[in-house]
Amino acid sequence: MELTQLEYFLEVARLEHLTKAAETLSISQPALSHSISKLEAELGVPLFERKGRSLQINRYGTMFAKRVEKILQEVQRGKKEIEELSDPESGTIHLSYLNILGVDLIPNLIRDYQKANPKVAFELTQGDKGSILEQVENGFSDLMITSERPDSDAYDWIPIRSLPLHLVVSSDHPFANEESISLKKITGEPFVSLKHNCSLRDSLLSRFHQLNFTLASTYDAEDLHTVAGFVAAGLGISVLPKTAGLNIEGLRWINIQEEGWLWEIGLHLKKERFLSPATQRFVSFIEEKSAL
Repeated sequence: MELTQLEYFLEVARLEHLTKAAETLSISQPALSHSISKLEAELGVPLFERKGRSLQINRYGTMFAKRVEKILQEVQRGKKEIEELSDPESGTIHLSYLNILGVDLIPNLIRDYQKANPKVAFELTQGDKGSILEQVENGFSDLMITSERPDSDAYDWIPIRSLPLHLVVSSDHPFANEESISLKKITGEPFVSLKHNCSLRDSLLSRFHQLNFTLASTYDAEDLHTVAGFVAAGLGISVLPKTAGLNIEGLRWINIQEEGWLWEIGLHLKKERFLSPATQRFVSFIEEKSAL
């Protein structure tokens, strides 16, 4: 059963005349007659009582027409929704991002983009690195903004921002008055670390490994906010990016003397994923900002 068959059926049901319906549909009368006969054969019942070229819809046809009208109305609504979503001027962008980025970066990106594209809407999902990656993998989000470069060739990466990483200590810690510090000095200090679902964790472990020492981890927090809170309470030290969501009372931010300690934020997108025109335009916007 095809949509064209259903459309043809409704037109014949409306006019109750094959020739007139064929003219309205711009097809030949034999082709229309064949389509109706094929539909009746598939349903196993006649839909019309035939009187030459004139037809009279019967009780089966009347019942079926009510259902078909609803089906075709839903199809038209679906087509309209897709057209609206795919319109670069008024479509919807499905975006996932790390929790911490919802304080500063994401609101500012959306604000700046909607200044020039006020009709575009955003469908947003936030979470840890595992949950937002799952959103993209399952097709619920088209784009992901995170702080970890993809380890798969199936993804592209567009850098957005790089922030310096700092050693963070409580305001009464012995290091609190230092303006800068070598990370070699923190060997043996109780360290507030991150659990596996945080994208910063692997980057920090790799960097510390290059310095040839291990951390004396005391707590493994779920997210960066919790790390900052534990450090401010004097329960250890840590390394964090200085973002709006982490600048809480009781923390001291110390510059790291070693080079290359940066927190990079970027856009993940699947290379083979279909992107609506609205989403493609947003990706171009990110690329332009990255090039500045």
